[in-house]
Amino acid sequence: WQIPENGLTLSLTEPVVVLEGHSKRVGIVAWHPTARNVLLSAGCDNAIIIWNVGTGEALINLDDMHVDMIYNVSWNRNGSLICTASKDKKVRVIDPRKQEIVAEKDKAHEGARPMRAIFLADGNIFTTGFSRMSERQLALWNPKNMEEPIALHEMDTSNGVLLPFYDPDTNIIYLCGKGDSSIRYFEITDESPYVHYLNTFSSKEPQRGMGFMPKRGLDVNKCEIARFFKLHERKCEPIIMTVPRKSDLFQDDLYPDTAGPEAALEAEEWFEGKNADPLLISLKHGYIPGKNRDLKVVKKNILDNKPAANKKSDLINAPKKAADASNPQNEAKLDEILKELKCIKDTISSQDERISRLEQQMAKIAD
Repeated sequence: WQIPENGLTLSLTEPVVVLEGHSKRVGIVAWHPTARNVLLSAGCDNAIIIWNVGTGEALINLDDMHVDMIYNVSWNRNGSLICTASKDKKVRVIDPRKQEIVAEKDKAHEGARPMRAIFLADGNIFTTGFSRMSERQLALWNPKNMEEPIALHEMDTSNGVLLPFYDPDTNIIYLCGKGDSSIRYFEITDESPYVHYLNTFSSKEPQRGMGFMPKRGLDVNKCEIARFFKLHERKCEPIIMTVPRKSDLFQDDLYPDTAGPEAALEAEEWFEGKNADPLLISLKHGYIPGKNRDLKVVKKNILDNKPAANKKSDLINAPKKAADASNPQNEAKLDEILKELKCIKDTISSQDERISRLEQQMAKIAD
């Protein structure tokens, strides 16, 4: 879906692209951290598919690596590896482009209830799960040697699956238990005991689910370091975490340069084997969004078997072809402009109605 420049004014009903390839329900989607238009999806068919959304194609299909339900999938910092937690109690580290498992741990947590596994910025893996005695556990692993965890901590005997939310800038992990009414947070360091308990945020009502605001959406003037969106039965409540400071100056230690929205690689470069770290931005003056890049989806005509003129040399040598091809593009652009015009007119008319209503109310009050 493409969210319009200034947010939603009308309900979105038309997707930009539909990706079809899973045979059963899809429960997990995750954008690549540094490559444009690369999306991972995992479904109840135990398959992971990596798509180029710009062309609508499934380019990598990992359908024989998991024999049971996939609980979650996480990219590493530069998107060269993924890690998965599965119902068969295994944590796997997979190189998606080579389509091979590079590390694996059986019974990372011995309990039968669901696990979660996420990559940290330094390349280690953090997992949550249950012990054989149904105690909730968290563990830290080095994927180069997964025989024994770097750290293993037991928490309590609650039933809720611990959902980890990770902030790579401060190295803090927030654990939200499904059905809990609290959020515990821990700092990860490279000194023993590696996982340091910081504090617990408690509320009265249990959470049905949690969302996590990206760093660039936070209010740096209020020293906000995390914002959650807590799902209740009938509402969504923001939970804001701040670090109080007396000074009004920008707090460099709270806000190191963070991953920005610009992609470091194009999809084709990543599929060809290139890696790149996230492009970082400063939050000194808050995040000021640039011009929203529209998602360009190339619909390939399967009836046209001629090779596409997409190489730079082809484009230089074929100006006539390019001129011929511009007509449908112009038509598409015209459609796009007309749609946008209609949307703006609708917005203006609804605002006009609102203004007249408000003027009537003011007139009544004045009388």
